[in-house]
Amino acid sequence: MKNLILFFGFILAVYMAYRIYKYQTLDDGLEHLVQNGAIILDVRTESEYKTGHIPGSKNISLGTIRERYTELDKSKTYITVCSHGLRSVKAEHILKERGFKNVYNGGAWIDLQNSLDLNGLR
Repeated sequence: MKNLILFFGFILAVYMAYRIYKYQTLDDGLEHLVQNGAIILDVRTESEYKTGHIPGSKNISLGTIRERYTELDKSKTYITVCSHGLRSVKAEHILKERGFKNVYNGGAWIDLQNSLDLNGLR
C-alpha cells in the first residue's frame, strides 16, 4: 500500500511540474515574439512534422540540428517546439551553445499553436 501511495504521489508531482512548466513557457511572451517575426523551429522528425505542424514553422530535427544549425541566422529569434517539450529544450541548449542569443523553448507544438490561435496570431 505504501508503494502505491508513493507511486501516485510521484505521478502527481510530475504532472504538476509539467503543468507549471507548460503555463510558464507559454506565458513568457512567446506570442509577442511571434508577432515580432520569431521563427518557430520544429525539432521533431520529418515524418512527425508531416502529421501536423504550425504553419510557417521550419523543420530541423533534433537529430540533425548539430549539423544543420548553419542553415539558421544567428541574428534572428527562434522558438523551438517538439511533441512534448523535451526535445525543444535540448535544441534550445544546442543552439545557445553555438552562439545563438535569441532562442526560446516553446514546448509542445500543439500547445503553442493553440495559444497562437487563441490570440488570433495564426
